[in-house]
Amino acid sequence: MCTWTFGDLPLVTIARKTAELGLDGVELLGDLSRYSAREAKDILASAGLEIFSLTPTDADLAHPDETIRGQGVDYYLQLLDFAAELGGPLVSCHGLVGRVAALTSMDQEMALLASSVQHIAKAAQDRGLRVVFEVLNRYETHTINTCQQAVEFIDGLAVANMGVLLDAYHMNIEESQPIKAIQEAGRLLWLYHAADSNRQAIGRGHTDFEGQLNALRSAAYTGPIILECTAPGPNPFTPIKDNDSYIWLEMYLSESLTWLQKKISYRFKESREK
Repeated sequence: MCTWTFGDLPLVTIARKTAELGLDGVELLGDLSRYSAREAKDILASAGLEIFSLTPTDADLAHPDETIRGQGVDYYLQLLDFAAELGGPLVSCHGLVGRVAALTSMDQEMALLASSVQHIAKAAQDRGLRVVFEVLNRYETHTINTCQQAVEFIDGLAVANMGVLLDAYHMNIEESQPIKAIQEAGRLLWLYHAADSNRQAIGRGHTDFEGQLNALRSAAYTGPIILECTAPGPNPFTPIKDNDSYIWLEMYLSESLTWLQKKISYRFKESREK
């Protein structure tokens, strides 16, 4: 699960709740002001949890102002050092969440994004790290919103250590055929996020998760399934709205895990019998 969805709770509390729910690990929020790499690593290891990936705090890698863009790149370079200290989880990057239009032109800002991300990817390669570009919906960012755009973007960077992060919730908005998007990502699909069409538990919306699991298998996906459900209520960028948010969030995570365990267990049994 994604630790950012628990808001400002201390990491030790988030780790305890995650372990109690029976999850294997986390996508850790890369807020470098909250904990050192050693602290985060020790807390999560003590709870028996793996760090699969890092999600960034907001940084604008496509901003036309060189100073603002440079601050974004500098943050990611620090995040890479943080990841290296953690043992090398995948590092996610994406467009600025909340900026949904170009300040200059799309062509210029896509070129700036490409320059920034290529610099980050090469710095990650020097540290023995891999990076994934997360595809977000149009209501969160204006740069890359579909799998096809992400694949073309990454191919244009000509770096070997960069893949795609596809999210079932975002695909529900942007992809005409989410299952086909997973198949087309193929060799570049390195990370997958799961939440239903309403960003609640798997099974509470209309996403075809059976089809997406089949597509993941056909794409030979071997990474984790990262649950990114969020509590209901206004302002999707604020994870905790009230005291009930934690109750809803834990319920969504538990329901999603139960659904996945049943499906994966059944498939394993079916495959073994054949």
